[in-house]
Amino acid sequence: MATEETETSLLIVVVDVNPAQRILVEQRHRLSQCLDAIVAFSNSHLMLKSTNKLAVLACNADGSEFVYPNEDKSASAVRQQDGQYELFTHTEKTIRHGLQQFVLRNTNSVTAESLLAGAFAMALCYIHRLERELSAGVKMNSRILVITGSGDSASQYMNYMNVFFTAQKQNVILDVCSLDQNLGLLQQGCDITGGLYLKLTVPRLPGLLQYLLWVFLPEPPIRKKLVLPPPVKVDYRAACFCHRQLVDIGYVCSICLSIFCKFSPICTTCHAVFKTPGALPVKPKKKKPKLM
Repeated sequence: MATEETETSLLIVVVDVNPAQRILVEQRHRLSQCLDAIVAFSNSHLMLKSTNKLAVLACNADGSEFVYPNEDKSASAVRQQDGQYELFTHTEKTIRHGLQQFVLRNTNSVTAESLLAGAFAMALCYIHRLERELSAGVKMNSRILVITGSGDSASQYMNYMNVFFTAQKQNVILDVCSLDQNLGLLQQGCDITGGLYLKLTVPRLPGLLQYLLWVFLPEPPIRKKLVLPPPVKVDYRAACFCHRQLVDIGYVCSICLSIFCKFSPICTTCHAVFKTPGALPVKPKKKKPKLM
């Protein structure tokens, strides 16, 4: 007899806790408000189906780290609260404890940009490992949700592109919830992988949980039947390899496809040598034959 295929959903939440974010610089209490919404959203995902899986990554300018699930059994051993499901208690306490320890260990780089591309790479490796460990007849749908208030990082352009196309190849959907600024590169990642991009303004941050449950909790096949925010126009500008700035028009290396905002006789990536563009050749005028 044929066995039915069991489907499970894996959600990886990437939380940007960089203290250099403008929303955290101006109002420190925003972090605890966002954390409450993230914990409630994570438990809602686990509540949808008993086979659903969850992972939470913390990210800042120093690196990335998994805070849930936690392999340290002593740190994750928590006492159940009265009237709360054991799994929800375990999830909440583990996420809060892991984020607290991560923030306390990484408080030096308060002006550098967040390494979101590295967090995406760790999430994709984690997804690949779980997919290899799946038993026969089990299908896992994976997606990544990043919640950040940082700005765009053109210096990580190549890392972003590698992660986006790897996720597309692995059928992993990337969703982005921006809490402050427009993120052109992450918009490209959402468009490439078929995910959703949502930008929230500061006055709407108290309703973060409502937006997470409305937009990002439903599975991708169900989203087509819902009334969601209209898609944004994707900015597909590329970042030059010389100054790490987004450019509209530039020079492209014919060997490695590196992009430069100004002409360079030598490609800094593959060291190919190009001819210096000179003036256009002028055809000599034909001399009129002399009349005898």
